Amino acid sequence: MASSSALVTGERLVVFLFAARVAVAAPAHLAAPLALLAAAALAVDLAVDRSASAPSSPLQRFRTRPGASSGILLGATTLPCVMLARLIQLLRILPTDPNGPEEFAYLEMQYWAVSISCLSVLASFLWHLRQSANNGVSKTLKCGSLIVVLYVMTLLFFLLKTDGGLLMAKNGYLLVHGVAAVILMKHILEKFPSCSSFGEALLVSSGLALYFGDMLAHTLSKMEFSASSEALIHTPRTRSEIATVIQGILLGLFLLPLLCKCSLQVWVYFKTLGKQRTQAVEKHAEKRIGSVVFYVSLLVVLLMLVPSWTHLVQGLEVHPFVWVLNYMFTNSHERLALCAYWICVIFVSVKKFYSISKRSKTERILLRKYYHLVAVLIFSPAVIFQPAFLDLAFGAAFAVFLILEMIRVWEVYPLGHTVHQFMNAFTDHRDSEILIISHFSLLLGCALPKWMSSGFNDRPLAPFAGILSLGIGDTMASMIGYKYGVLRWSKTGKKTIEGTAAGITSVLAACSILVSLLASSGYILSQHWVSLSVAVILSLLLEAYTTQLDNAFIPLVFYSLLCL
Repeated sequence: MASSSALVTGERLVVFLFAARVAVAAPAHLAAPLALLAAAALAVDLAVDRSASAPSSPLQRFRTRPGASSGILLGATTLPCVMLARLIQLLRILPTDPNGPEEFAYLEMQYWAVSISCLSVLASFLWHLRQSANNGVSKTLKCGSLIVVLYVMTLLFFLLKTDGGLLMAKNGYLLVHGVAAVILMKHILEKFPSCSSFGEALLVSSGLALYFGDMLAHTLSKMEFSASSEALIHTPRTRSEIATVIQGILLGLFLLPLLCKCSLQVWVYFKTLGKQRTQAVEKHAEKRIGSVVFYVSLLVVLLMLVPSWTHLVQGLEVHPFVWVLNYMFTNSHERLALCAYWICVIFVSVKKFYSISKRSKTERILLRKYYHLVAVLIFSPAVIFQPAFLDLAFGAAFAVFLILEMIRVWEVYPLGHTVHQFMNAFTDHRDSEILIISHFSLLLGCALPKWMSSGFNDRPLAPFAGILSLGIGDTMASMIGYKYGVLRWSKTGKKTIEGTAAGITSVLAACSILVSLLASSGYILSQHWVSLSVAVILSLLLEAYTTQLDNAFIPLVFYSLLCL
């Protein structure tokens, strides 16, 4: 882990400006908790960086990604800022939308849930660092602990305004998020060493806790509604069938490893029953059995678990796969044409770039940026002409990526070795043999702003946040900086001022073209160019300064700023 014990660094300054921009636009009772969370994150960030230089750091047992700073401040503030930006957006329609108050109340609960998740992880860092002998670490620990206590008091003040009957339900809901985030954080750092920084692991763990918490809330609300007329957790009734289908499939795939592990343990138990426990099972046979267990578990999840959950939550009477086929072939001309276009672009680009990666001496980073441009070609037309279908396509692509990564990591016969060889051609220094995350981060970087823009959205450029920031801004910054960059932002970094300027200029130019296209398509534009320019500049400055996984953070930061 790269140490950065100075109070002010480029990354911290940009994150402060980002959080301040969001907080200034928010109501005071929602902005104050964000300010406290950011202060606590800064204190923990400093303590972790200072402890890294100690000979026996309490956090040395967690191996983080080489070359990356801790990134705790960025990781702890990103998702709360995203949720707060969505709340600010919903505030603009509260007086006119009859469903507005219900959606706002649920989104506010999610804001508190993700904030508690981040705060719980920060508290776990403070707990690990409590034995550090470094005097500077001790001071920041005291400061961080005080801020955490202040945040908890703020949360209690918010909860005390809640009806007494719902207080325990909300307390339990928030507590589950906090505990889940800490467990997931520990699991990520221990099971996938050197695959992420602390900030990246914090972002993933709090995001997963929020996503699974949303699944839990919708499940409980349906179960309670069927049992009684009053539900303790109220979820919006405007949820689309596409969102439920995507969430159901992802729920099944996230539970797949647990089902496989339990099934394998049962098989090993019966295999060794009546035999000596030290008797070894042939490695070849074990791999074949493991592969059979994987495929059977996958079928059980997709054919039984997923349809059961979607029927409970959304009332789907048909299997989700049948529903998807019906959706595709109903009024299908435009959707089928889009699918054909996607297949052609993906086939040509993969075939071309795979051969280049094997034969050419082209820098791997530049080769990967070509895929960012391909993402622009694939996703941009769909956002304009088939936005709902793109939501479904993003979910299907992510599900396929998850299955392929499981096959690669577990070496599932007969595809494991082939998938590993193919995926290895597109890795860079941020990937590892254990986990290849580049394709996940690019896909989710483009998908998350689009998914979060479903429903009410009065900022037409917000769904394009990932496509613009990664496909245009990040790509042009890397290419121009690599070929023509001279002036570097820092002595140790590789990012150049010329590259950042090119990224900012290209995104603003792309936005001007998109604004014209969207206006001609009937969209009512309400984005001010000053606000847009601030969003673009802050996002590209973060790309220049951060050592974190930019595909994961920049789209979320850009999306949050576009929502204001």
